[in-house]
This record gives sequence, C-alpha cells and structure tokens, in this order.
Amino acid sequence: MKYGKFFVGVLGVLFVALEGCDKMKEEAPVLPEDSPRSFVMLEDVAQLLSTLPIGAEQMTEVQDATGASAGNGYDEEYRMQDLFASPGRGVGEAGETKSEKYGRPLRDLLREALSTKAADTAWLDSLAMSDVQIYWPGARSWDGERLPVITYDPGDGASQNEGYELLSDGTVRKVMVDEQMALEQPVWVVNRNSDADYKSLELLRREDPSWGQGGGGLIVKGETEELRTLVLRSFKALRQYDSWFAGGSEFWIKIGAVEDFTAATEPELRLYQPSITDFMLVVRRDQVGEELPFNAVLVSEWTEQLNSCAYMMVEDDGGTRTTWKCSAVVKYNSKAYGFELEIPLNSRDDIVWRGALTHSFIEKNNGRPVRFGDVELVMELI
Repeated sequence: MKYGKFFVGVLGVLFVALEGCDKMKEEAPVLPEDSPRSFVMLEDVAQLLSTLPIGAEQMTEVQDATGASAGNGYDEEYRMQDLFASPGRGVGEAGETKSEKYGRPLRDLLREALSTKAADTAWLDSLAMSDVQIYWPGARSWDGERLPVITYDPGDGASQNEGYELLSDGTVRKVMVDEQMALEQPVWVVNRNSDADYKSLELLRREDPSWGQGGGGLIVKGETEELRTLVLRSFKALRQYDSWFAGGSEFWIKIGAVEDFTAATEPELRLYQPSITDFMLVVRRDQVGEELPFNAVLVSEWTEQLNSCAYMMVEDDGGTRTTWKCSAVVKYNSKAYGFELEIPLNSRDDIVWRGALTHSFIEKNNGRPVRFGDVELVMELI
C-alpha cells in the first residue's frame, strides 16, 4: 500500500566493472495534486461508510474480496474500483461482475446514501475511479457476526486514530483504534491502493507454472563455458517500516542484466543490450519474521564474464519520480563497451542498502541467509 511499500531493487548490472551509479534523473511527479485519485479524502469515506446499514451480507462481501486479494498474492484489500464494478472481487481476479451473489452489495448502500444531490453523485463517481480501498487485517478470522470498527489511514506514521464502531442495535460510537484492536475484532481501514496495477509473484507463477522454479536445480551448459542460474530461494522481512494503517509491504525485485553473456568477438559485444525484469512480493503484517519461499530466477544464465552486480534496496515513501542511472563496462581486448540502465525510484525513498554484490560474495554465501538492512535473503547460484 502507499505508505507501506518497500522496494528491494536487486539491480543486476552484471559486468566486469561498475561505474557512474549515482546519477539521478528527475521526471514528472508520481501523483499530481489535481488527480482524481487524490480528490477523495479518506476521512470522508470512512465517515460515510459508518452511516450505512452494514450487516452480515456486506461483511461477507468485504471478506470475500479481501480473501481473494490475499490468495492472489496481494494484501487483504478491497478496492473501490472493484466494489463498484464487481462486488466481492479481489485484486488480481478476472471475470465479470459478482453482484448476483449479494442481495444488497455495499455499492448499493453507498448509492442510496448519496442519491439526492447531483454533487453527491459526482463525488461517488470520483470514489469509484479513485485508488481508495478497504483494508481489513485478519479478515479470515471474522466470527460471522460482529460488525466492524471503521477508521482511515491518518498518515504521518500514526499508531492510532479515531474510528467508528458499528453496534448491533444500529448505533455508532466513536473509539480510538490501534493495531491491537484490529487483532481482536474486525477493523476496516480506509486507505489507498498502490499495488493493484502490478502483477504479484503469485499471478506470474499462475500464468507460467514453470516460471520462478529456480531452474529446477539444473545447470545449463553452453558451447564455451558453464552457464549457471542465480535464484532467490527465500525472503524474510524482519520488521515493518510504516504505520499499520497502511497495511503490509510490497517488495519489488528488480534485475538488470545481459542474459547468456558469452561474447567472444567485438561484433558480438555490440549486439548485447541490457534488460530489466521486475516482480512483486507482498508481505502481510502477520508474515513479518516468517521465511517465505520465493524460488524465483534472478538471472537465468550467469557466465564467467559476469562477475559483479549493483545491488540496491530502498524503502518507497513516494515523491517525485526519479531514476538511478547505472553505467557498466565490459572490457574485451583492452577495449571498453558501455551499457546503461535507468532504474526508477521516488525522491523520498530511503536507500536501505546499495553497493556492489560480487560473484565471490554470492559463492561464499551460496544457499545461506544474508541480512541486508532489515531484510534477510537466501540466494543460490546453481
């Protein structure tokens, strides 16, 4: 989610020498102030939801959607875009509307509450197009009866906020909401989504079942040398970096490499172009400290000519879109051939770790846990 996103940029600039890796290029802001996404205020949405006659049917709808999102590799989230277009649909789900499953889906309650004024209808249209969502931590453990406490992400790293507790007699009372309350009873947090536009690792694996299996433990042999595969076996987040209101963290793995680099002549060197591959892993708050199997290929064909990589880990805090310019050089017969990569990041991102990751370091720690800041990775060159 927006305040909880955490990028792990494993920027594999896999060449003989590294240079010029500190150039920053500024681009357009990530989110313009007049964007429809920023027009809807989270506090207004939370207050509106607290006035609706929410019952077990609407609770089930939100539980269905958040459960589907989690099953697809995202957080326990229910986007307003899905709420209006296809009630009960989670992030990453395909298919048509599910509205027939619910007699009075939540979207109908919202429309009924704001049906009298044209201005209200326009606001509701903005809500349906916004990045606002309902985040329900622990939705799977709902007892089927208790109504939610509804609050919103106040930002600024706050640990508690005012919320609205819906009671069984139809009344509402104001309470202070913190993470402990969310562990003990249903709490809906209105916050913003920032991961739905990207395919999770789980969805990528479904599209291609053979993808991300670490090469199956095989070593591929080329004509002139042995080709090996760099695999990220497991991933462990050791702490959360942001307020619990923002939910879990989205970890991005970014690789820039020249695959199967076995050039033997100058013309062959000129044919190679670097490429960037990235994929996302969402770590829910209840998964912090848990070793998560990753088993994804970082570089499918690592050759002896590739002996180091640039490695960067940043925590995403938004801001203006920039790029980290990495230049690398391949030397052949005393001549240098340059490659350049531009890795996107945001201006307020905190760089947790950045530096050169050498082939010898990977070999030394092959298959062993290595800590980078507050993330522990197990990488293997097979």
